[in-house]
Amino acid sequence: MLRRLAGLRVSASTCRRVTEAAGDRLCQQHADGVVILPGRPQAWDFSLPDRDGQSFPGTVAYLGIDAFAVATRAAQGKGVDWRMLYVGLLYDPRKEHTVYVADFDFEAVAARLRSYAVAFGLSAAEVLVAITDGGNGLERVLRQNVSDALQFVLDYWHEAQRLHTLAALLHVGDSAAAAAWAEQAKGILWEQGGQALLGHLRAVRLPAGAEEGLADELRRRIAYYEENGHRTDYPGCRAKGRDVGSGPTEAGCKVLQGRLKGAGMRWSVAGSEQVANLKALYASGEGLWDAFWKQPHRPAA
Repeated sequence: MLRRLAGLRVSASTCRRVTEAAGDRLCQQHADGVVILPGRPQAWDFSLPDRDGQSFPGTVAYLGIDAFAVATRAAQGKGVDWRMLYVGLLYDPRKEHTVYVADFDFEAVAARLRSYAVAFGLSAAEVLVAITDGGNGLERVLRQNVSDALQFVLDYWHEAQRLHTLAALLHVGDSAAAAAWAEQAKGILWEQGGQALLGHLRAVRLPAGAEEGLADELRRRIAYYEENGHRTDYPGCRAKGRDVGSGPTEAGCKVLQGRLKGAGMRWSVAGSEQVANLKALYASGEGLWDAFWKQPHRPAA
């Protein structure tokens, strides 16, 4: 493309060498706690947008974190090791501003989110909301590394899918009954929240000859909502004009997956981390990409 548009000939090895050097420099800066910033960051608007003709008071900033598996080359080049790459992001209620970060260590991602949250003035928002799935340890890590005042919401659509899974076990071979049960349970969760759904699940009576594993799955769902009731107040969130879905986080993962999970791709751990950090910076916008390249540095040899 460079050759066609600009008459510039650059070999694949040069592109790779420059990319690795830039990615290594960016990873090292992040490891040292350096925040990449344009000279004058644009102020974010944390006011809540109108919904269904209704206005909402207050200001909110959001963060999310999720992960996907990256194929990395195993030791001595034998086989593939799948490693989980964590993607974190900060965004405003209107989704006009987003900052992405990435790392194989989710504590490093959480710490980096805090650094960028400070740099972009997210403390100006009255409430900081983390919308995530139910991954183990996410709440603890985010509270420790970002803020103990974080308010947590479980992505509603993940929860809805789990209810469909449970419904299929409750009504094996009867898709209509399974769909009806799932819609009822989802309605309770949406309109009344996790505490009401917990009561509904406790009232479930297992059918005679139930499929093996159903009782265990039902117990897991009950224990899950006992532990996460504070993260499933969906009607309360909607009444305040807040999001209950992690769509921006899912979209961010897809952006990075598109770069790292091409057909047949196998990465070194260092190479995948370098490219993930560069892609996250590029996808962020906010002037971060240009700010990174404007830094004084020694070009790759």
